[in-house]
Amino acid sequence: MDADNPGFGIYVHWPFCQSKCPYCDFNSHVREAIDETAWADALVTETAYMAELAPGRTVTSIFFGGGTPSLMAPETVGAVLDSIAAHWPISGDVEITLEANPGSVEAGRFTGYRAAGVNRVSLGVQALDDASLQALGRRHDAAEARAAIALARRTFDRMSFDLIYARMGQTPQTWRNELEEALDVGTDHLSLYQLTIEPGTQFHTLARRGALDLPDEDSQAAMYEATQSMTEAAGLPAYEVSNHARPGHESHHNITYWRSGEWIGIGPGAHGRLNEADGISIARRQEKAPETWLDAVARNGHATAAIETITGRDRLIEVLMMGLRLCDGLSHADLQRASGSGWDKAVDPATLSMLVESGLLVHDADGVRATTQGRQVLNGILDRLTD
Repeated sequence: MDADNPGFGIYVHWPFCQSKCPYCDFNSHVREAIDETAWADALVTETAYMAELAPGRTVTSIFFGGGTPSLMAPETVGAVLDSIAAHWPISGDVEITLEANPGSVEAGRFTGYRAAGVNRVSLGVQALDDASLQALGRRHDAAEARAAIALARRTFDRMSFDLIYARMGQTPQTWRNELEEALDVGTDHLSLYQLTIEPGTQFHTLARRGALDLPDEDSQAAMYEATQSMTEAAGLPAYEVSNHARPGHESHHNITYWRSGEWIGIGPGAHGRLNEADGISIARRQEKAPETWLDAVARNGHATAAIETITGRDRLIEVLMMGLRLCDGLSHADLQRASGSGWDKAVDPATLSMLVESGLLVHDADGVRATTQGRQVLNGILDRLTD
């Protein structure tokens, strides 16, 4: 990856969880039994099919997401990685990430994942106190979370963990205390997400009933500001709206997304993007339901459910939506490569000037980027730019 090349990633979706968290709207499913041999074979089969669509790329990142990928056997992870390496050249500094829960069973597989080729783990910690973990529906406790963080640091070259803030009953001070503890463990990357209430989740139902004691907007803003200042002071500044890292420890895979690069999606509900000349992007989505996906792969060698060509203004909107999440924003070269046109000629110049003068955007010789204030109101900025 460099200034001209956002990389080429492989995303592998493992859709299974032991239980469904009440805030989660991801494509995750609970099953009593899983034929993992059949699943490993199907993932390898779909990988081979996708390789025919994207020959010659060099893989810069591989990401096992879910669901709970740490429920996979290390042998399954190894089989998928071997299949990827059989079909594409692999960058010498490839980033291979696996999302994991901090429970003792999953953590016990860390050595096996490392031997299979995983060099980065992302832990779904979410909170560092037992009451909050229980409220969030997590199966691990705070002691297991701390032990898993320590084990991951010893096992993998790179690691990250997630926390959710603006939780029920949380105050700016209790969040500062928790974030201070998270920074003290010495990780090089943190993903810090403000709790959002997504339609279709248990929390959405509770919120509509008024049964969730959520912080008010002023408290949420104070938590966001504390997050920025504390991570900056600790040497993990924000490089994206919700992600913080020491220089050189940013997530290569996610940067490929945010800079509108290319990636292949494998597994139930996975999305992929392949880019063509002149700002044309081909979006591909796999069947979402696990059993439907598995059956389709057995019949066809893949389980693609939809293909969409995205171009023109729709592509430009998408590029801006993703790229403005990055603190560095998008260079003019990024915009030209991804959208195929001079982006600033496709938006109203008066609106662009107004956003710059309001302190929400910077537009200069380097490109375009949102300010710290602007990143808090990105949806509003995009609405203005693309109206």
